[in-house]
Amino acid sequence: MNQPLQITFRGMEPSEAVSEYIREHTAKLERYFDQIISCHVVVELPHKHKSQGNHFHVRVELGVPKQHIVVTRAPDENSDLENAYATLSDAFDAAARKLKDYVRKMHGDVKHHAVA
Repeated sequence: MNQPLQITFRGMEPSEAVSEYIREHTAKLERYFDQIISCHVVVELPHKHKSQGNHFHVRVELGVPKQHIVVTRAPDENSDLENAYATLSDAFDAAARKLKDYVRKMHGDVKHHAVA
């Protein structure tokens, strides 16, 4: 990565364990594409509910040549994604899918559907 990984925590104290989890997932993304220019991850705890679990919002922004890949995960109140790790995992899975699609398009490996 050309620029260092940026991790931002909003509405919560920074967590070294969560930061390490993010670093591990970012390293996995670099295995799919080693020309990632930048990565910024925002973990936010917008509301603290007393009766319900905490619903973390996550935003993963990847800078790649000629494009910017952005994934957000903001689970609703009925979602199973109540902890930061589950939400981060879901966001990084989506980012990996988008990154793989980007690499396929960049290499010209796009499926063409037959005209009926």
